[in-house]
Amino acid sequence: MQTEKVIDHIVGWLKDYAVNAKQKGFVIGVSGGIDSAVTSTLCAKTGLDLLCLEMPIHQAENQSDRASRHIDWLQKNFSNVKRQPVNLTPVFDSLVNSFPTVENEEERFMSLANTRARLRMTTLYYFAALNRYLVAGTGNKVEDFGVGFYTKYGDGGVDLSPIADLMKTEVYEIAKKLGVNEEIIKAAPTDGLWGDDRTDEDQIGASYPELEWAMEMKDQGKTTDDFTGRDKEVFDIFTRFNSMNQHKMNPIPVCIVPEMLKQPLN
Repeated sequence: MQTEKVIDHIVGWLKDYAVNAKQKGFVIGVSGGIDSAVTSTLCAKTGLDLLCLEMPIHQAENQSDRASRHIDWLQKNFSNVKRQPVNLTPVFDSLVNSFPTVENEEERFMSLANTRARLRMTTLYYFAALNRYLVAGTGNKVEDFGVGFYTKYGDGGVDLSPIADLMKTEVYEIAKKLGVNEEIIKAAPTDGLWGDDRTDEDQIGASYPELEWAMEMKDQGKTTDDFTGRDKEVFDIFTRFNSMNQHKMNPIPVCIVPEMLKQPLN
């Protein structure tokens, strides 16, 4: 990959889009992970306003600390970057307490994990509307179009997606070229929705390089019968997530009413 040229291309695309949309800049949620670090740095390089939000919800301390240090780094290197901490923990707790109890606590726990992401999306759009900013998405290609590893109307609710045509390994390559903090580059990827140290690989069952390989194999028309051992296991994992999460990746289905049914009865 021609890394520097890819960086310049994305930065130019971001700036052109914002200017044409008559928006003043970008707002992004900084999580302490590689994707938000790279996306926020690319946005900063446009020279337009960048507002970085810190939105902890019972967040693991190491994640919050990495996010804070990354914003410190951005502000040292770019004069157009501002930060805004928003503690969403009490908001989340209040919302949870207003919900009725359920028998299946495991299902409730999963639902509430996605609720965290949707609270953050609501917060991002509050500040976006307040300042005429665009919400910058942080999803990469294998997450957004491979396994659908994001929350619908949560971190999937954005105005534009600067790195969604890049594989996770390519995001890391760009991070190194941009000078992103080494602690972020070395940190295991996590969605940060659980308040613990579980990683993306823990949840999915495969690493991002493995998922990228499976995505390429599927694009080549391969099937599960073409593989054995770990390759077969990874391909099956990818296929299962890809199938299960099509509702996220496809446009919202619209019920088309036949024109004849719209006509008045004679």
